[in-house]
Amino acid sequence: MKEVNHEYKINIEPGILGLLGPSLYTNIYYVLAELVANAYDADAKNVYIIEKKDSIIVEDDGIGMSYNSGDIKKYLDVALETRTTKEDELTQSGKRKRMGRKGIGKLAALSVSENVLVMTKKNNEKSGFILTKHVGEDHKLVALDQKDIIFQKIENYHSGTSIVMTKPHYGLHKTVSAMKNNLLKIFPLVNKNFKIHIIKGSEEIVIESFETEIIKQLCGLIILGKEFSNLAKYFHNEHANKKDIKFLSNYNTITIPLQLTTKAGKEKKYDLEIKGWIGAYRSTKDRKNDPNDFPDNFISLLSNGKLGDYNIMDQVGRNKLQEVYVVGQLHVDLFEETELPDMALSNRQGYKTDDPRYESVIKYVRNNLLPEIVNIRTSWSKIEKDKKNKFKIERQEKDEEELKQKLDQFKSDASTKATEKIFKKFDKVPTGIKEIIAGEMNEFLPILGLKSRVDEQKKKILICHTQKDKSLADIIYKMLSFNKISDEDILYTSSDYEECRPPDGTNLLDYLRKFFVNSYSNKKIYVIYVTSEDMAKSWFAVTEVGAGWITRSNQKIFNIEGYKPQEPLDVKSEWQTSKKSGEDISMTTKESDKFVVKIINICKSVGYTPKTKKKNLDELKRYINLA
Repeated sequence: MKEVNHEYKINIEPGILGLLGPSLYTNIYYVLAELVANAYDADAKNVYIIEKKDSIIVEDDGIGMSYNSGDIKKYLDVALETRTTKEDELTQSGKRKRMGRKGIGKLAALSVSENVLVMTKKNNEKSGFILTKHVGEDHKLVALDQKDIIFQKIENYHSGTSIVMTKPHYGLHKTVSAMKNNLLKIFPLVNKNFKIHIIKGSEEIVIESFETEIIKQLCGLIILGKEFSNLAKYFHNEHANKKDIKFLSNYNTITIPLQLTTKAGKEKKYDLEIKGWIGAYRSTKDRKNDPNDFPDNFISLLSNGKLGDYNIMDQVGRNKLQEVYVVGQLHVDLFEETELPDMALSNRQGYKTDDPRYESVIKYVRNNLLPEIVNIRTSWSKIEKDKKNKFKIERQEKDEEELKQKLDQFKSDASTKATEKIFKKFDKVPTGIKEIIAGEMNEFLPILGLKSRVDEQKKKILICHTQKDKSLADIIYKMLSFNKISDEDILYTSSDYEECRPPDGTNLLDYLRKFFVNSYSNKKIYVIYVTSEDMAKSWFAVTEVGAGWITRSNQKIFNIEGYKPQEPLDVKSEWQTSKKSGEDISMTTKESDKFVVKIINICKSVGYTPKTKKKNLDELKRYINLA
């Protein structure tokens, strides 16, 4: 039987309603967060997010709404501020801080669906209507038949509410785990008294605690406030005992005193408190595989447990490489202080940036929290790289020694066995010697595999230079990188990138001596000489020249005008010449052509396929002045 006595009228201009819903939210998870927040304010213990073939449902076991008591009329008073006094700050149970304030979150579902079924009951009194963007001049909504008011999970409960987004414009993720990860990023306030159930087909998952997996992936963690101190037990760093480096910090709540103006126009002192956590990932590999996922690199601002700004990184960051590893959730409840002006944007996706509360938080994060966690990540990264480099050099030394031992053993065994077999097989005529020795050489084949591994571990290119000529050496390095030569294959002591420099604690000349001069492997390093008057006066650079000559390496000369290269360099071959003025490098059209030809030939010599000559010339022009 239809509820003929129930009239549902929405208190908003129909034209505005048609625009308001779709313009509010940019992601379906923000919509879900609004509906979950409504369930939280209704003192629900459970909220169910159910995805079906033709609908998305958000259902809760909260206090529900009664038509006869005026709850639904209040619900349909859109944009009526729901929190105006101190008494309004708490939910009906008095145990939770109310999240809602603007009274428009109920329209969030209209961003997803043209028609939203709102079904509710309170003490078994059922009501239902269709919330739509297409409302007539009379502002009336279509009422639902009693028989059509059907609940998925709370049918046997006395109270609760179900929001059904029919024929949704957007779908959720394919798995409940992906849905969980995204929802938790924007609504982390879950516990045993407020659980989120995600249901998709036969899959179901219950969220009743903060996702600790994210803490386990961190190399550094800063905790603010006692209520978040339990996160420390999920954090582990194998380098925690390193001297002078603190990877885990547990601070008290940060308090910033402010003088603010209330809505009533009075000046009043407040304490702005910042709680929560900020950390740094060990790695960002394979993160955000789905373009619809919220990024894992973020610092969120929440107030009363509800998301206000998902990511303030663009406000606080300084575009440093280590910042891409930062993640955090900071809680600032003063943002939602009832007697202060509302600073949240309508869609809960940001705050008014000129509010002194927001400015104070941004300043503290930018100047204190972010630099501290970035320094922690930098320290951890250096320890890891040092460990990796140490392992790499130790493995290379071990393989070199093993190759030496096997070659020495082979030379001894091969000659002995060959002699023994010759005397055993022949009485007078020493025929078949070639076959015998060839057979013994087959025993040598396993050693070739080790030699190949030793060869592969070696740097392929050495940029020999003096520090004063770094500007030209940098251009050579950039052109090699442009042609996709890996930093692992380049030995360049003045490089800004650690992978190109010799392993930490290793002297360059010792490195060359050990792996090229004294090595049993005949793999040569290709030497690029940046020659100049300054280089001729540098003992260290001259020593590098000597090392390259001793190894009989292939070489190319990039000369700076005013100097004539000397032997033992390959002065018989044509070299390239550049002009240097301060840090600026200039070349004639002919010399820039020679430069590119040499770069292309170097790439081919070390096993790389270079880009075209035209592309190389275009790239070179970015770094030089054409004379």
